[in-house]
Amino acid sequence: MVARRMINFPFMGWPHPFSEMERMAKQMDWLTSGIFGRPGASFFSARVFPAVNIKEDKEKYYVHAELPGIKADDVKLEVNGRNLTISGERKIHSENEKAKYHRKEREAGKFSRVITLPGEADATNVDAKLVNGLLTVAIGKPETARPKQIIVN
Repeated sequence: MVARRMINFPFMGWPHPFSEMERMAKQMDWLTSGIFGRPGASFFSARVFPAVNIKEDKEKYYVHAELPGIKADDVKLEVNGRNLTISGERKIHSENEKAKYHRKEREAGKFSRVITLPGEADATNVDAKLVNGLLTVAIGKPETARPKQIIVN
């Protein structure tokens, strides 16, 4: 089997008779993988909203969430232990109810996302800003979670 694959024996110079079938099988696996939860065709899977980035420094955790078209009054934040919950409602105005849509990708409705932070959070030290559709949340770390420098004598 190894010799056959290495030098393409006995078809030296001729294409393998099943190479096109193997290529088609790989493409079908890729296309159907999103339906069954495996990585591959991400366009079949549900999108997570809002998309977030999480980073930290010595004193705070920073969460950046994309919330295009949402007003600050429509967003609710909660910090509990290691979890930050971002919830709210996305409102999209209907232009004409009798209109025939050719494509409708923008979704409206309520959303909620729970983000687990890398460590404990100080719920009394939270700042949040929503500017141009980008929500920035700065969450302080409790004193016990902050790194401390120890001087060696």
